[in-house]
Amino acid sequence: MTWRERLKKWIEHEQLDEKTRQSLDLLKEDEKSAEDAFYQDLVFGTGGMRGEIGPGTNRMNIYTVRKASQGIANYIKEQGEEAMARGIAIAYDSRRMSPEFALEAARTYAANGIHTYLYSGPRTTPQLSFSVRYLNAFMGVVITASHNPPEYNGYKVYGEDGSQLNLEDADRVIDYVSKVEDELNIVNDKYAEGLLVTLDEQLDKAYIANALTVQEQSASPIQAVFTPLHGASGQTVQRLLEEAGYDNITYVAEQMEPDGEFPTVKSPNPEEASAFEIAKRYGQESGADLLIAVDPDGDRVGIAVWSGEHYELLSGNQTGAILIEYLLNQKQRKDQLPDNGRIFKTIVTSEFGRVIADSYGVGCEDVLTGFKFIGEKLKINDSEKKFEFLFGYEESYGYLIRDFARDKDAVQTVLLLVEAAAYYKTQGKNLHDVLIELYERYGWYRESLVSVTKKGVDGAREINALLEGLRKEPLKNIAGVPVVSIEDYETQSRIFVDLETDEKLELPQSNVIKYFLKDGSWVCVRPSGTEPKVKYYFGVFADSEQQSDEKLELVKQSFLDEMNNR
Repeated sequence: MTWRERLKKWIEHEQLDEKTRQSLDLLKEDEKSAEDAFYQDLVFGTGGMRGEIGPGTNRMNIYTVRKASQGIANYIKEQGEEAMARGIAIAYDSRRMSPEFALEAARTYAANGIHTYLYSGPRTTPQLSFSVRYLNAFMGVVITASHNPPEYNGYKVYGEDGSQLNLEDADRVIDYVSKVEDELNIVNDKYAEGLLVTLDEQLDKAYIANALTVQEQSASPIQAVFTPLHGASGQTVQRLLEEAGYDNITYVAEQMEPDGEFPTVKSPNPEEASAFEIAKRYGQESGADLLIAVDPDGDRVGIAVWSGEHYELLSGNQTGAILIEYLLNQKQRKDQLPDNGRIFKTIVTSEFGRVIADSYGVGCEDVLTGFKFIGEKLKINDSEKKFEFLFGYEESYGYLIRDFARDKDAVQTVLLLVEAAAYYKTQGKNLHDVLIELYERYGWYRESLVSVTKKGVDGAREINALLEGLRKEPLKNIAGVPVVSIEDYETQSRIFVDLETDEKLELPQSNVIKYFLKDGSWVCVRPSGTEPKVKYYFGVFADSEQQSDEKLELVKQSFLDEMNNR
């Protein structure tokens, strides 16, 4: 079916709601936009779906939400009556249309005879993850587009362990969704009484009680500023910190209420310095040691720390290093460091955390990019009991301390960051001081990320060709430094260049290549899972800050020049 035929089908559909019909009347006057809205079905991938809000098969709207929900409902029904009775939990954040999309999803599941739990207001993604486990639900859904611009929304799917679906289960769900052919004729307004249950205060209390368990010691005074950036985490974080005993926290009033327009920020992304503009003003007025910002769905957190002259935004790698040091040091002091303790990080996350963990005798294991791979390790360990989970993180500002949630959890991380800042303040230090001490103790680790956008079908071909080119003609050196090994996650092999031998990688298959250099530097290449981009990750190590910065720039520029010349 062509995009014109799809558009005609929607226009002629008798039961089309009036709001969508009005939007279509405007859309059909703009041929380019109409084609983009209807040329394909909105892609439902391993993490669910995400797209611009609006009419069309390639947009987020009540009809594409119904289609995804019907496909997943068919999958649940195929698993049997127990799965249907255990049901599905649904949460949503503060974005445009999030309540409406969540209700459409809930009604679709209930109309299929599936026990459905729906939150009555915005909640965080990690609370949804927790809720799936707490309710013993068979699956979970959260309506969110994370830190995307206001015109976007999305649909993330979780398994019974509270983690995003593993690759095998995701492929099965994708197949069920793809088999739903007509998104316009899904009826979801009739379901048995009692199948759709509202979630509210009871699970909030349970989640807060679990989040409080991340504390390593009682609260002590600290000046900090917190902002949820108009997202879903504001009330939850404030309640958690108050119950933990931190009554000196300043909350950014203009950004505490959920608002999908994100009116006071250029982007609700805690990775960007602009997200901290108002928080910095609050910090300067209150003399805060720490500024904390959380993204709209409450799973990622960024911090800015006082350096003595200004607030310095830390990277995800730097924040992870501080958290690892604090956690392991506290457990060691209390003689609670387990012999089989384990930390997890992704393959594009800094080696800084690994060397800190090594110094405490704690294992650090790599997983593929994406927090679901950490969740998968935790699920396996539920039955095998081979390790005690201590911490999991990724460079893109995602952290997990206690695994009552099985996705990155900014809420519990905020509590531990405040506690760490308060603890070090009793020693006359702030978190910037701690970071510098770690660099001086373990060496100066520096990382960088460069994303190159390649849109459309041609862009996708270019990205694939680039990866294949690196496989056929692998680099032998970068910035004049020899390559000692190459990890190719597509072929699941580690190649030792000098020895001309290889060994099997134990991680799942993925179109990713990582180079390791003789001086400890590394470069990783991977296509983005959610955007038309290829991403280049760089990591270096040196004995001083200046040497590290210079080496990082040299490695990065040399590699980018090589890619541009291919």
